[in-house]
Amino acid sequence: MRLPPRTCAAALGAMIVLAVGIVSRPTPPTLGPADGDPELIARVASLLHGLRDRVSVVYIRDGVLTEAHFGADSDTVYEIGSITKTMTSLLFAEAVEAGELTPDTPLGSLLDLGSSAAADVTLEELASHRSGLPRISNRPQDLAGASLAVLRHRNPYTTDVAALLTQARSANLSGRGSFSYSNLGAALLGEALSAHAGTNYPAMLDRHLFQPLRMTHSFTPLTASELSSDAPIGWSAKGHPEQAWTLNAYAPAGGVRSTPADMARYAQALLDRRAPGLSALDPRWDAADDIRVGRAWLTHRVGDVDVTWHNGGTGGFSSMLALDREHAAAVVVLANSAVAVDEIAIRILVDTA
Repeated sequence: MRLPPRTCAAALGAMIVLAVGIVSRPTPPTLGPADGDPELIARVASLLHGLRDRVSVVYIRDGVLTEAHFGADSDTVYEIGSITKTMTSLLFAEAVEAGELTPDTPLGSLLDLGSSAAADVTLEELASHRSGLPRISNRPQDLAGASLAVLRHRNPYTTDVAALLTQARSANLSGRGSFSYSNLGAALLGEALSAHAGTNYPAMLDRHLFQPLRMTHSFTPLTASELSSDAPIGWSAKGHPEQAWTLNAYAPAGGVRSTPADMARYAQALLDRRAPGLSALDPRWDAADDIRVGRAWLTHRVGDVDVTWHNGGTGGFSSMLALDREHAAAVVVLANSAVAVDEIAIRILVDTA
């Protein structure tokens, strides 16, 4: 089955993957030993092509949870990348449902963007990737710095809020109203919500999502100084160790670290309709091919199943969360290798529908 291209923060480095491979070819770690449900392990094992070190798979159906871990366990920490965007979108939808904000609230009413084109963009357009903003800042100095960081296996997202606003003020809009995936837009949405709440993004996410859903091991470090010395690292597709991606002002676009246990709680809360802002999941606009987009969440039909999903990727991690809301099923796949895991999740979800 052919899936659409990964819509995640790691796409930043796609144009230089070949160069990275030439620069360094270290011996990669092998995939760790399996633990968990024997049947799920057997189903997953043949799908782990290119993955190494640690992989965790969570499968939920009708409230029953099964897990398969390779070199990991339920409390292993992973960077979940752009799945963070789904959390940001829930908080936006929650604020709309509470009457605190409207879909048409302009970005410039919450953030100091002056008379720039970005100031007129609505929060709804940011949430649905229809703002016309570029994927990341396309100022030459920003592109050069990010590309160099990826080449060096370093974190390319070190921009603070002040610098993010500078990037937004200088951005030119293109194709506003049509779907075009934007990490810059998602970051601005999260920072706007934080400004409205009078706090920072990690505190807002913790108060509105992590605490209510008992996701006690999920957190959003903004800088490397907030990580412990033994924080898990990830691996590039070529097996090179990658620096942790702490996304600073871009955290709303992909900065959360979580565990299989917490992501299982998140998925179950979405299925049970206990999570805030559930209207974010509803598909509203055309995205690409047969894909529809809601507020961050993507939906497309696979066989007889409407799959609601989002994936993620950083320099050394990949992730996928796929929901079959009609049949109360979900799959979460987390890996500390920068190798797409989308198809693994979709196959497990759809083949057991």
